[in-house]
Amino acid sequence: MAKRTTYRPQKKLTFIDIVKGNFLNRDEVKIHYRYFLLLFVLMMAMIYSNHLVNKKIKIVNALKEETEEYKSRNAYAQSKLIKVKMESQLGKEVARDSLMTLENHPHKLLIKMDSSDAKAK
Repeated sequence: MAKRTTYRPQKKLTFIDIVKGNFLNRDEVKIHYRYFLLLFVLMMAMIYSNHLVNKKIKIVNALKEETEEYKSRNAYAQSKLIKVKMESQLGKEVARDSLMTLENHPHKLLIKMDSSDAKAK
């Protein structure tokens, strides 16, 4: 016996039906549920890959900040090294001129002038 299908006119699909999810109960959707399932899986894969990309971007930004920190440390160390090299070079020049470093630092002399002496001159 052959199966008879009767044509039932479908109710017009409205925005409210879409919001409520009533469109999922329609006969056309039941026939093509595999495609909807495929679309759902693809959307979930896109969301997950976007999540992974965001995690990688955070890691890259943290590494960039760390790189900048190390660059500034390197610049500071190089400036200190240049200063030390200049001091050692200066020490060699002083030794060649037979100059020696002072063991006792010089004293500063302060001369006070009286106001009467300043008027006399």
